[in-house]
Amino acid sequence: MAVTTSAGAPNRSRPQLPPRARKVVLTVHVIASVAWIGATLCLLALSLTGLLSRDPQVQRAAYVALGTIVTVVGAPVSIAALVSGIMISVGTRWGLFRHWWVLVSLVATAVMTAAVLFALGPLMRGAAADALAAPPGTPVLDAVGDAAVSAVVAPCVALVALSAITALNVFKPRGRVRFRASRA
Repeated sequence: MAVTTSAGAPNRSRPQLPPRARKVVLTVHVIASVAWIGATLCLLALSLTGLLSRDPQVQRAAYVALGTIVTVVGAPVSIAALVSGIMISVGTRWGLFRHWWVLVSLVATAVMTAAVLFALGPLMRGAAADALAAPPGTPVLDAVGDAAVSAVVAPCVALVALSAITALNVFKPRGRVRFRASRA
């Protein structure tokens, strides 16, 4: 892969992705980001179904699907969005630490990815396991417990955060990061 340099920096040049590679990475990033929002919407729909349905079989199926979606879709697309976002920022004129919006987007995406991997994933898989383990005749919501409400709240919070990150990346507010040397 050939590397081009950025224009505008008189004494130093930064390597950039060639146009075709940048478009490929950007395409992966957009697909992963949209899939992440879609998976989050699915989690919300399923968690609401599990909470509000009166049919125990529908409840059980909804909670089992939550565990599957967060593992098979949510985790991989969140990681793909984070990694491709880093690649785009490092390989383009925006840079990783040059603009506030890129830095805030990176930190927020990293926090959201960690939340999917270490909080949302275990919550949804736990709800799925509890729903499956419920003895016959036990209401599924009793088996799932407080996770039923958390399973609704978490995707709502995630949708707000992902929407904010998306807006930040679309509007790209001005402002460069200024690192100052500390004075001793």
